[in-house]
Amino acid sequence: MRTLCASTLIGEFFVIGFAGLVAMKDPDLTTATVWTVSGIAMFLCLALCGVVTRPGGIALGWILQGALIASGFVVPTMFFLGAVFAALWWASVHYGRKIDEAKARFAAEAASSTPDAA
Repeated sequence: MRTLCASTLIGEFFVIGFAGLVAMKDPDLTTATVWTVSGIAMFLCLALCGVVTRPGGIALGWILQGALIASGFVVPTMFFLGAVFAALWWASVHYGRKIDEAKARFAAEAASSTPDAA
């Protein structure tokens, strides 16, 4: 699960950076505001890569997905991209858990089928 979720978060890292470049064209926003918000969101993407398997990591990822969708109020394209990444986040969590379960099952089967060397 960690690999799939981290891959999604790294993709979001780049999308947030590019959205920051687009948001700079808004005359109502200062450069400092855009890069403070974008920088915090980008940092959260990287930080979540390390804590995704810890308690609350998935929930924090969902909060980030909601914030990414809400950023569509500043950069309208982000409504679409946020929804795409929310779907990718769901798929990463869902299928990542299935992969982890399958790995554990295969490891248990391999451990039970090998005779102990005594």
